[in-house]
Amino acid sequence: MDFTLAPEDEQFRDELRGWLDEHLEPFLASEEMADDGAMSPEKAQQRRASWQRVLNEGRWAAVHWPEEYNGRAATAMQRILYSEVMTEYRTPGLANPNGLWQIGPMIIAWGTDEQKARWLPCILDASEHWCQGFSEPDAGNDLANLRTTAIRDGDGYVVNGQKIWISTAHLARWGLFLLRTDPTAIERGAKHEGITAFIVDMHTPGIEVRPIRDMTGEEMFNEVYFNDAHLPLDSRLGGEGEGWLVAMGTLGYERVGIAGQISSLAADLRAMVMAARSVNPAALEDPSIQVRLARAWTDIELARLLTMRALSKIIKGEKNWPEVPFAKLKWSELAQTLADLAVDLLGPAGLLARGGPDSVDRGKWTRLYAFQRYSTIGGGSTEVQKNIIADRAIRLPGQARSS
Repeated sequence: MDFTLAPEDEQFRDELRGWLDEHLEPFLASEEMADDGAMSPEKAQQRRASWQRVLNEGRWAAVHWPEEYNGRAATAMQRILYSEVMTEYRTPGLANPNGLWQIGPMIIAWGTDEQKARWLPCILDASEHWCQGFSEPDAGNDLANLRTTAIRDGDGYVVNGQKIWISTAHLARWGLFLLRTDPTAIERGAKHEGITAFIVDMHTPGIEVRPIRDMTGEEMFNEVYFNDAHLPLDSRLGGEGEGWLVAMGTLGYERVGIAGQISSLAADLRAMVMAARSVNPAALEDPSIQVRLARAWTDIELARLLTMRALSKIIKGEKNWPEVPFAKLKWSELAQTLADLAVDLLGPAGLLARGGPDSVDRGKWTRLYAFQRYSTIGGGSTEVQKNIIADRAIRLPGQARSS
């Protein structure tokens, strides 16, 4: 692969850097947006929403959206550059990345003109929060096993069932959910059929959201219960039974985002070394730590090259298989490796949690030590990813392969 950027990609990167040079520092310096190190979760979310609105004013909130929807029609390469530059500048996070990176593009691809006009603006300006409801407690790691039903009833649907691990559902006004409109499909051996996508108003009577407190003490994940909840016909995204196609498009955007996550891991490695120089410099002289740092840097670089190989396939119109599943596996492993390494690098200071007066980087590394356990489950569990790769990519001998 030729790693030289095309002129239009260089221009895109330089324009983004120039815009950040002009707008980021004034935003961070503003009194209402200043981070005093003790920002509450609510204030942090407000700060992200404000930053997303600033980005949207410059058409930098959803660069991969078409220009007619205030995007920049960014290519796959430009999307990776966008993630790398944002990581380089350590910008505030987005208020609703799910809505911008996954749900919005699906509404653009599958929505009616009325649906686009109704929902895209509130995603862009962060005025209303969005969640994505796919996982179910009895479906295991196979999304096609979902059983929450949406049964046609006159000019709408009646929904019953349960979803789980739905990120930020307790904050969301809207959600993109996959529901089964043909309850007989699983029994017929056609589980990928009879699934339909819906835009759900989370304030609908019959919907209950229960936050799940995780091991970090946070409540980002949720259970969502449907008890005879009525959805109007115009809440359906795409045709009845086309939900699997909608889902695959959504997950495709999620997979390309792995490249940006790998960029953030590289930034984290640099940041933890800087923190160690400040609070525990002796650790950097430990040969075993030096080996772990070198191995982590090498693995991050290899993962980056793997995403570049996948990108080259996208540019040539080929499927980015199996590079993207491999990159996802590597990211999952690296996220946990770096979390462990950070705590060891910081020594006793690595035990100080968020809220403590002497915590390093506001307790970020202590939190990640626990939180990154999710990385081998979220976005496709490691075990299932390995089985799919072994079966369809490496084609290891074993039981009869699935079609």
